Amino acid sequence: MRDRRVVLVWAGFAVTALVSTVLVLRRPDRLSDLHIYYGALAQLRSGRPLYTYVAENGGPFTYPPFAAVALWPVTAVTESVAQVIWLLLTVAAVVAIAVPVGGVLASGRSRRPLAVATVAAVLMLSAPVQSNLRFGQVSIFVVLLALLDGMGVAPPRFRGILVGVAAAIKLTPLLFVVYFLASGRYRDAGRAALTFVACAGIGAAVLPAESRSYWTGTVFQTSRIGNLASLGNQSLHGMLLRLGVDEASLPLVWAALVGAICAVALLRARQLTRHGRPGHGAVLVGCATVAASPVSWTHHQVWPVLAAMLLIGASGPARKVAGAALLVTMVLSLGAVLGPVSTRPGVQFLFENARALGVCALCLAGFGGIAVAASRPHRQPTVGRAWLRVGVAATATLAFFAVQPLPAGADPTFKAYTLDDVVNPRYFFVCRGPAACAAYGTRPPVTFGTRTEKTKVRVNGIVSPQVARLEYYSAPGGAPRVIPLLAPYPGSRTFSFRSATMAHGRLVAYAADGRPIATYDDELAAAFRAPQ
Repeated sequence: MRDRRVVLVWAGFAVTALVSTVLVLRRPDRLSDLHIYYGALAQLRSGRPLYTYVAENGGPFTYPPFAAVALWPVTAVTESVAQVIWLLLTVAAVVAIAVPVGGVLASGRSRRPLAVATVAAVLMLSAPVQSNLRFGQVSIFVVLLALLDGMGVAPPRFRGILVGVAAAIKLTPLLFVVYFLASGRYRDAGRAALTFVACAGIGAAVLPAESRSYWTGTVFQTSRIGNLASLGNQSLHGMLLRLGVDEASLPLVWAALVGAICAVALLRARQLTRHGRPGHGAVLVGCATVAASPVSWTHHQVWPVLAAMLLIGASGPARKVAGAALLVTMVLSLGAVLGPVSTRPGVQFLFENARALGVCALCLAGFGGIAVAASRPHRQPTVGRAWLRVGVAATATLAFFAVQPLPAGADPTFKAYTLDDVVNPRYFFVCRGPAACAAYGTRPPVTFGTRTEKTKVRVNGIVSPQVARLEYYSAPGGAPRVIPLLAPYPGSRTFSFRSATMAHGRLVAYAADGRPIATYDDELAAAFRAPQ
């Protein structure tokens, strides 16, 4: 019976991998990050600087010079062939990750095949792995290298080397060097540090100009990576940006919180290692890298998926519920799925930042201590009392966020359009041309229309002459955003903006004396609830 279940789970994995691969290859923007790697390396081979490359979608090459050296073989084949090979290697990396994690989950050798197959299938369904497939990302391979070293899978004399290589490609695995030191793995820490320096040296020897450019400036330019306030960035830094933390105090607040999270996570990881659970410790440190990095896109977030499965595999309803909740957030985008039913701004913020909050909570309050406690014999509470605790904790969490205001800065997709954008019918659709727009001039005070897209709502309209200023509030508790009033045609003024949190939005029109003359909120909320 167990063998049959193993075959069925692997069959599900294979079908999911095949369907995902086919769907990715059918996308016009397939493997866009791999396209950036390929294009940047092609530019480098033609003698032009690596870090001046910008792809058609605006994406630059953001990794250290050694990453370019490691990725050099990609250009030995055509880009189409490279895409197929990359997808196959990504699927293989998922299996390679599932093998050691399944071994941690399985309590006996006979259960290991089913555990490995289940981990692989769940990983393949998760948003981070799907994102790695879609974008052709290197993140899955970085996780694999750090995981194998962190768990001690590699032979003793080589442990630490894989972490050094991973850190030379993407800097965040350097936290594992601190983990090795904290857990008494001094030789592993030394090998990791030396390997990192050696790889950086190889990058400097092969690409001296690029190395000088990267280590003296490019490495600090996090804005090159994209809009760090967007919902895709589920790091602590991204969440603070969405909270609207003051720009001057943001670095200090972020550094203090990151220091606390990493310190607690490392202490718990050391405790786990000493209790014979290096797998739990390595995954916990990986989760800390996701929380602490300035940017953690979806494809970086493989670690929380592994942590969720380890929690589900532990004993006790609290651990299983916590793991299931974390896993749901790593499979679904709660902000998109539950946005229309979130009746409070704070609850909406909880849904939109569920991954960042879940990883921070895991590092600070749960995973390490829970795993250690599970390894010690102790008196279990009754099932009823355990579920009561889970219910009380969940209710308290929702109640806390329900009373929190959502600042306007928590709407990362907001953008107000300018005169240069008027020619785009996607942004300006209420009227086109002088005659059509002038016809709205006598209708007081604001006439607007909305268009709902997958992750945002666009608002375009016309204002009457009595409107002197137009402001938009993303949600209660934040400063308003001034909407530019444009005059592309004689006798009419128009505006257009987009927002993700329209459910709590409010548009206010003011007269020249500062008096509000019209407010629109129910109309915006209706647009947000409209079928997409």
